[in-house]
Formats: sequence, C-alpha cells, structure tokens
Amino acid sequence: MRILLPTDFSKNAWHAIQYALYLFEKNDCQFFVLHAHQVSPSGLVSTINKERDTRLFEITLLEAQEKLNKIVNHLDAINKIAGHHFEGLLETDTLLNAIGRQMIDKDIDFVFMGTQGASGMKEVFLGSNTVRLILNLKNCPIMVVPEHFEIGPYREILFATDFKHHYKKAEIQPLQDIAAIIGATLVVTHIAMEETLDAEQKQLRKMLYRLLEGSDFRFEDIAYYPNIASRIQEWSREAHMGMIAMINCRHGFFSSLLREPVVKRIAFHTEVPFLVLPEIT
Repeated sequence: MRILLPTDFSKNAWHAIQYALYLFEKNDCQFFVLHAHQVSPSGLVSTINKERDTRLFEITLLEAQEKLNKIVNHLDAINKIAGHHFEGLLETDTLLNAIGRQMIDKDIDFVFMGTQGASGMKEVFLGSNTVRLILNLKNCPIMVVPEHFEIGPYREILFATDFKHHYKKAEIQPLQDIAAIIGATLVVTHIAMEETLDAEQKQLRKMLYRLLEGSDFRFEDIAYYPNIASRIQEWSREAHMGMIAMINCRHGFFSSLLREPVVKRIAFHTEVPFLVLPEIT
C-alpha cells in the first residue's frame, strides 16, 4: 500500500495519520507525509514588499520543513512495524495541486484527510478544502477522518447507494480491501427514494451483488428522508457503523450532496470516517 497523508501540522491531520496507521497496521505500507506550503502575498507591488514576502516565504518554508522532519522522525520512532516506512514531502503549491501531483507521481492507493477545525465548527464534516479536493481529485480513494472519531475496532461499514450506477470492480475493490483488512461486514444501504426499484435498478443491484461475492456483505433498505445526508448519518449512528463509503458519481444523490449551496445549507457532518471512492469512466 502507498498512502498519502497531507498535514497542516494540526491535531486533525495528526488524528488522520494515526487512523491510517491503525487501519494498515498489518500491511506493508509506504506512507508519504505531505505538506503544501503557501504564503499569501501582500498584494503590493513595491520592491520592498516583494523582498519582505520573499524573506517571509523562506523563513516559513524552513519552519515547515523542520515541522515535517519532526513528524517523520517521530513516526519512525514510535512505529515499530517493520513493513511501515515514512517519507516527508514538502510542496510549494496549493494543497489541491500538491495532492493531485503526488497521487500520480507516487502511485498512491489512498489519501487520508483530517477534517478542518479552523472554521470553528469542530464537527463540520465537509469543509471547503475537503469539498474542493473531493470534487477535483477523482483518481484515488479519499478517506476523510473526523477529529473526534475514536480509533478502534468496528464490525460494519455502511456503503450507501441508490442503485443507479453501473458499478465496476475497480471502483469497489478499495472498499473490499479495507473491509477484508479489518474484518468488517459491508452493509450495502439503499436509500429508498422510490416505492419500488425500477427494472434498471434491479439489474444494477444484481450487478453489485455479483461484484461483492467473496466479501462479507449484506443489503439493507432504509426509508427515504428529504435530507439524504442527515438520513445516512442517522442510520450510521443507529446501526453503530464504523465507516461510511460512497462512490463519487457525477449523477445521483452523492453529486447533489456536494453542490456548494447544499453543503453550506446543511453543514453535512459525520462521527465516523468517510471513504470517497472515485468513479471510473
């Protein structure tokens, strides 16, 4: 496994790193700890201000490198798993560009993100950075880890679907891999947005069933609720799920959840990690 661990040196980012180490404690992994470093320019064009911005950038870049080295050295010191290896990556670019580039350059299998706490909404699930990453980075599974999630064993993963997507084996394989690694059951949860499934939905349900054969899984139907995000969250809590997973489809209810106005209105949040699987077209 090749795991990318973006960090802004916050507690949230460190929590996501710990969760990744926990999930893959029995697997050989190369962990890349990534920091994307930027300093906003003053907006003034004078030579003095340009020089000041340059000095500020150089100073903060050096500080960032020291912090990154400290994290990697700490991980080497505390992690006694022989198959785990750590490397620090410092990028002078936006977080989006840095993650996108490293996904390709390092052939990353998973990205683990901590939730954003800077907004003051400590339980917010999809902050602006996270939404931007999910909408734009579609080549790799992204795991979003809430800051207050208690790391530990759990038995079930909620995989939410509306049976309107032509599933591919490569799309759900990362989810099956994680479920197998931790010994969890996949609970394929259908949000009933209609009284009965139409012919195409029934066919797609059968397709998904066949693709999941060999895994520990079961199907569940839950009643429709106008706020789909809230319904998924409620069901996850009621059923004591340890993770929520969805495929980032261009169509269907997932795309509607990520439309900026919807995110702003409902403050979609969760108490468990959220695995976003890329759609393969």
